Amino acid sequence: MMRAKSSLLKSLSRPRRGLPSRCSESRVTRLGGESVDGLSGVLRRGASILSLLLFFCFGSQAQDTNPFANDVKAVAAGESQFRANCAFCHGLGARGGGRGPDLTRPQKRHGKTDGDLFRTINDGIPGTAMPQNGTTSQGVGMTAEEIWQVVAYIRSVEKKSQSAGGNAALGDKVFHGAAGCSTCHMIHGKGGRLGPELTNVATARSAESLVESIRYPSRRLATGLIENSKEFPQEYETVTVVTGDGRRFKGVALNEDNFSVQMMDTQQQIHLFEKDKLKSFAKTRESMMPAYDEKTLSDQDLRDLLSYLFEVSAK
Repeated sequence: MMRAKSSLLKSLSRPRRGLPSRCSESRVTRLGGESVDGLSGVLRRGASILSLLLFFCFGSQAQDTNPFANDVKAVAAGESQFRANCAFCHGLGARGGGRGPDLTRPQKRHGKTDGDLFRTINDGIPGTAMPQNGTTSQGVGMTAEEIWQVVAYIRSVEKKSQSAGGNAALGDKVFHGAAGCSTCHMIHGKGGRLGPELTNVATARSAESLVESIRYPSRRLATGLIENSKEFPQEYETVTVVTGDGRRFKGVALNEDNFSVQMMDTQQQIHLFEKDKLKSFAKTRESMMPAYDEKTLSDQDLRDLLSYLFEVSAK
């Protein structure tokens, strides 16, 4: 009986012609059919799987917790890192600098938790002007500890809440009616294309910044206001061209190089011109948006309009 079993085991372990060997010759097989090496392999794989499960269950949660939350020294260090790496786009004090949004607003477009902020800073936001950590000439790459310190600093300058004190329903009527904002600006895919898309503008800019853009639209454009939600940011500079046959077009520049310019005219038609074939080409940082002073747009209408923009951005 024992000889028969031994012969059977030897025949199973012997390589067969045309088929790969199912058992390694170095493995010691028990009568129960399970090898010692096989058992240890199963245990090792089980330990690896358990480690992965523990990481996903607990490690990911740890990623969302800032180890420097409410740490005064970390906030000071984070401010220093912010000035070196982030202020170029987000401005001193994190109040927005044209290229980047106002980070003092409690409502963030790309996540609300500390972990979300960490990942946004470290990984960047594809399709926008927000770069990956350490990939630009501005500042230097930050360590994980330094990023958490920046997150602590951002939390320290956040405003608790922001309200324009107006009526959003009336602001909707101002936007789509009396003020004519929807002629040039789009919300939720509806409206004009000549100016920036405004669906999420209140998550990126403060109430003060929006008031300034409405009352004095050329002021921030003159210092380099850029629509940061686009992969190739647009500054909405005003261009005027006169073609070889005398036709005149005025609008905003979309793309430009040394040889050509692409623009959108006031009828929201897109044109591409070769510069050497134009009679004249002029570009200015004077915004095409009209200035809405108190006579054109009352303070109450302005508050209603801002309330509408805040409400839209919060959805």
